[in-house]
Amino acid sequence: MEGNGGDAANVVGPVAKWRNDFSRAFQYYLDRSTPHPMQRWLGTLAVAAIYVLRVFYAQGFYIVSYGLGIYILNLLIGFLSPKVDPELEVLDGASLPTKGSDEFKPFIRRLPEFKFWYAITKAFCVAFLMTFFSIFDVPVFWPILLCYWIVLFVLTMKRQIMHMMKYKYVPFSLGKQRYGKKKSDASSSGLMRD
Repeated sequence: MEGNGGDAANVVGPVAKWRNDFSRAFQYYLDRSTPHPMQRWLGTLAVAAIYVLRVFYAQGFYIVSYGLGIYILNLLIGFLSPKVDPELEVLDGASLPTKGSDEFKPFIRRLPEFKFWYAITKAFCVAFLMTFFSIFDVPVFWPILLCYWIVLFVLTMKRQIMHMMKYKYVPFSLGKQRYGKKKSDASSSGLMRD
């Protein structure tokens, strides 16, 4: 009886080891890409271009593209939204400042940039793989889907921008603010007196 169980363990062992090794290598390269946002986004742009070319030359899979667009719009809302929504949450330590006299608190996203990038890249890869299966090529009049997605995008972004204006937050930062050197009166007039 033990011999049969040992054979199954021998088969599962190498597969589990290969999966574990692959997972570690993947995580290693993912961790190494973290401090390089420009290169990551350029890679995602390349993946998106390959996907667009695939859909263009296949002349189909518009429903997959529509689903991808809705998913990316959902991710964008999370990326642009604060972690603690001032409308829904009681004011606590992580809330946004609402008055000029309030202490400055940095904008904390509901969906951080790295997770946003990773989810979009993964979505494009999955959508690309879906274009190789004809079951996902549902015949649909694509201009209607495109118009509906554009209307949905405009309405959603309008709501998001109104929310930003109402609670006075900007989800983007251009880095640390730099100040110019101050000229002092003492150095310009000289310290020597006669």
